[in-house]
Amino acid sequence: MHPNRQSKVLSSLGHASTLLSALIFAALAAPLPALAGKPEVVSAISRCTPEKICAFDVAVRHSDEGWEHYANKWEIRSPTGEVLGTRILHHPHVDEQPFTRSLSDVKIPEGLKTVHIFVFDSVHGEAEQAFVLVLD
Repeated sequence: MHPNRQSKVLSSLGHASTLLSALIFAALAAPLPALAGKPEVVSAISRCTPEKICAFDVAVRHSDEGWEHYANKWEIRSPTGEVLGTRILHHPHVDEQPFTRSLSDVKIPEGLKTVHIFVFDSVHGEAEQAFVLVLD
């Protein structure tokens, strides 16, 4: 190969290497997608008065990563979607999984035998699957 041509090839390789390095650096420096996934209700119990005023203990599992991505609330809903009660989760539970939180004084409409519990996180919003609970 002619020395002048060889120098052009090496120069092109150098530019390609620099471009590849820049792309790798940009990929590593970019924020990572949320890896914690969606939250899930793993268990729930209810305690209801004869007047159908209920308290709920709901256990949630989510790989909380900190303030940027954590399970931030759950809702008690009727089977038709009416929100009956909301429990706000005020902080991440990174080292406490699953965790259980309670909500009291939830008025259940007459004749309702089941509720649906939906959990949310700060990145994905509402989980796709409801936990169906038969009331006591």
